[in-house]
Amino acid sequence: MPSSSKRIFLHVDDLGQAVLFALEHKLEEHLYNVGSGNDLTIKALADIIQKVVGHKGEVIWDDTKPDGTPKKLMDSSKLNAKGWSLTINLEKGIRTTYEWFLEHNESFKEKK
Repeated sequence: MPSSSKRIFLHVDDLGQAVLFALEHKLEEHLYNVGSGNDLTIKALADIIQKVVGHKGEVIWDDTKPDGTPKKLMDSSKLNAKGWSLTINLEKGIRTTYEWFLEHNESFKEKK
Protein backbone atom coordinates (compact mmCIF):
# COMPACT_ATOMS: atom_id res chain seq x y z
CA MET A 1 0.00 0.00 0.00
CA PRO A 2 1.51 3.35 -1.01
CA SER A 3 2.31 5.95 1.58
CA SER A 4 -0.39 8.50 2.26
CA SER A 5 2.08 10.74 4.07
CA LYS A 6 2.36 14.18 2.54
CA ARG A 7 5.46 16.30 2.07
CA ILE A 8 6.50 19.48 0.30
CA PHE A 9 9.34 19.59 -2.19
CA LEU A 10 11.46 22.47 -3.39
CA HIS A 11 14.07 22.70 -6.13
CA VAL A 12 17.50 23.63 -4.79
CA ASP A 13 17.67 26.61 -7.18
CA ASP A 14 14.51 28.04 -5.61
CA LEU A 15 16.05 27.61 -2.17
CA GLY A 16 19.17 29.42 -3.32
CA GLN A 17 17.05 32.23 -4.75
CA ALA A 18 15.17 32.50 -1.45
CA VAL A 19 18.45 32.87 0.45
CA LEU A 20 19.66 35.56 -1.97
CA PHE A 21 16.29 37.30 -1.71
CA ALA A 22 16.57 37.36 2.09
CA LEU A 23 20.12 38.75 1.96
CA GLU A 24 19.33 41.39 -0.65
CA HIS A 25 16.16 42.57 1.08
CA LYS A 26 17.54 42.61 4.63
CA LEU A 27 14.44 40.99 6.09
CA GLU A 28 13.61 42.22 9.58
CA GLU A 29 12.81 38.84 11.10
CA HIS A 30 15.25 35.97 11.53
CA LEU A 31 13.06 33.02 10.62
CA TYR A 32 11.19 32.42 7.36
CA ASN A 33 9.91 29.17 5.93
CA VAL A 34 10.83 28.45 2.33
CA GLY A 35 8.57 26.09 0.48
CA SER A 36 6.16 25.57 -2.35
CA GLY A 37 3.08 25.81 -0.17
CA ASN A 38 1.79 22.64 -1.81
CA ASP A 39 2.10 19.18 -0.39
CA LEU A 40 1.60 15.86 -2.10
CA THR A 41 1.64 12.22 -1.16
CA ILE A 42 4.75 10.14 -1.57
CA LYS A 43 2.77 8.07 -4.09
CA ALA A 44 2.04 11.19 -6.14
CA LEU A 45 5.76 11.99 -6.10
CA ALA A 46 6.56 8.46 -7.27
CA ASP A 47 4.01 8.86 -10.08
CA ILE A 48 5.66 12.09 -11.25
CA ILE A 49 9.12 10.51 -11.16
CA GLN A 50 7.86 7.51 -13.14
CA LYS A 51 6.38 9.83 -15.75
CA VAL A 52 9.56 11.90 -16.06
CA VAL A 53 11.96 8.95 -16.37
CA GLY A 54 9.59 6.86 -18.49
CA HIS A 55 9.38 3.96 -16.03
CA LYS A 56 6.45 1.67 -16.85
CA GLY A 57 6.97 -0.92 -14.12
CA GLU A 58 5.33 -1.37 -10.78
CA VAL A 59 6.39 0.63 -7.74
CA ILE A 60 6.90 -1.73 -4.82
CA TRP A 61 6.08 -0.25 -1.42
CA ASP A 62 7.74 -1.53 1.73
CA ASP A 63 4.83 -1.66 4.17
CA THR A 64 7.07 -2.93 6.98
CA LYS A 65 8.39 0.62 7.52
CA PRO A 66 6.42 3.38 9.25
CA ASP A 67 5.07 6.29 7.20
CA GLY A 68 6.29 8.89 9.65
CA THR A 69 4.45 12.11 10.31
CA PRO A 70 1.28 12.14 8.17
CA LYS A 71 1.78 15.72 7.00
CA LYS A 72 4.65 18.22 6.95
CA LEU A 73 3.56 21.46 5.31
CA MET A 74 5.43 24.65 6.06
CA ASP A 75 3.70 28.00 5.79
CA SER A 76 5.86 30.19 3.57
CA SER A 77 3.30 33.00 3.31
CA LYS A 78 5.48 35.35 5.40
CA LEU A 79 8.30 35.18 2.82
CA ASN A 80 5.81 35.30 -0.06
CA ALA A 81 4.33 38.48 1.41
CA LYS A 82 7.81 40.04 1.18
CA GLY A 83 7.90 39.33 -2.56
CA TRP A 84 9.65 35.98 -2.94
CA SER A 85 7.92 33.19 -4.83
CA LEU A 86 8.67 29.77 -6.17
CA THR A 87 9.80 29.67 -9.83
CA ILE A 88 10.32 25.96 -10.56
CA ASN A 89 7.36 23.59 -10.31
CA LEU A 90 7.96 20.07 -9.05
CA GLU A 91 7.67 18.19 -12.34
CA LYS A 92 9.93 20.66 -14.16
CA GLY A 93 12.48 20.44 -11.33
CA ILE A 94 12.50 16.65 -11.45
CA ARG A 95 12.74 16.71 -15.25
CA THR A 96 15.71 19.12 -15.35
CA THR A 97 17.48 17.21 -12.57
CA TYR A 98 16.98 13.93 -14.41
CA GLU A 99 18.22 15.44 -17.68
CA TRP A 100 21.30 16.76 -15.86
CA PHE A 101 21.90 13.31 -14.40
CA LEU A 102 21.67 11.67 -17.84
CA GLU A 103 24.16 14.19 -19.26
CA HIS A 104 26.65 13.53 -16.44
CA ASN A 105 25.99 9.85 -15.78
CA GLU A 106 29.39 8.72 -17.09
CA SER A 107 31.23 10.92 -14.61
CA PHE A 108 29.59 9.05 -11.70
CA LYS A 109 30.97 5.67 -12.74
CA GLU A 110 33.94 4.38 -10.84
CA LYS A 111 37.20 4.66 -12.77
CA LYS A 112 39.29 1.48 -12.76
